[in-house]
Amino acid sequence: MTACDQKSSASQPEKNELSDVTLRVAQTGWSSIEEELKSAGLDNTPYKIDYSVFQGGNLQLEAMAGGHIDFSLSSEIPPIFANLSEGNGNFKVVAVQEGNTLNQEVVVPKNSSVKNVADLKGKKVAYVKNTTAHYFLLKLLKEAGLEWKDIKPVELSTSDGLTALLGGNVDAFASYGVSIISAHEKGAKTIASGKDILSGNFLITVPPKLLEDKNKKAALVDLLDRLQKAHKWTRENEEEWAKVVAINTHQPVSQALITLKEGEEQRPSIITPINTQQIKSEQDVADTFYSESLLKEEIDVKKFWTNELNSDVEKIQSK
Repeated sequence: MTACDQKSSASQPEKNELSDVTLRVAQTGWSSIEEELKSAGLDNTPYKIDYSVFQGGNLQLEAMAGGHIDFSLSSEIPPIFANLSEGNGNFKVVAVQEGNTLNQEVVVPKNSSVKNVADLKGKKVAYVKNTTAHYFLLKLLKEAGLEWKDIKPVELSTSDGLTALLGGNVDAFASYGVSIISAHEKGAKTIASGKDILSGNFLITVPPKLLEDKNKKAALVDLLDRLQKAHKWTRENEEEWAKVVAINTHQPVSQALITLKEGEEQRPSIITPINTQQIKSEQDVADTFYSESLLKEEIDVKKFWTNELNSDVEKIQSK
């Protein structure tokens, strides 16, 4: 942990002191954070939120490195690669959102002759670089007795990968979220999943300078509190939330409801303080990438984690 860990928090600012604060919040795929807070009636923040949508956590952390966002929610993988960039990525992991590992799959076109991962040998496989898709594809290949060099990997974004799959330009696509849902709507078949490979840990990262700003830090803690309450609201109002999800992901409400129920049953969405097991989980991921020569150097992940907000998040968790 960093030297600033466990230091006592400064006195909390009054709400009217936050009126000049703007948190630049990144979202992936669609406006899920914004829509969730709005649906739960928790969007009346005493500070401003400027939302941006990115196709992956890797792009969020690129934006954070450039000083363009204040809040990122990503899987364990993007921070590992972001740490290798200039300034070590300009981020700190301050909390973890636990979530499900569904809709993380390798899919093939409906008429494909590919039946399993072993059949991918010599095939063009699209994947989203430096994301969960990259990681679980690597692990699935190993389980099938294949190496990275045994396939023809094609680095694409979620949207471009889906287009390539449906257009017959790649033989398979390793991706997540809305792109997988859309692929299934077009008849794509699942040949393997990251469900039992991934941890479901989604890391909440912020620029280190934010933690030095009393008002921005207070706004961040308030946002985490609202997100925790919003997650609880979605569990208690599944049908209403499923309608919102369906509109934004262009799927039937019935399917959105099933996905929501299955996801919350597998691993409820909750925000937690940082613990050693979470750090160990990400370290295992980093070590896997390094062992496959996909990282140019070994990384000690705990150097970019801080438990400075643990006491605040523990209070949020206990509510």
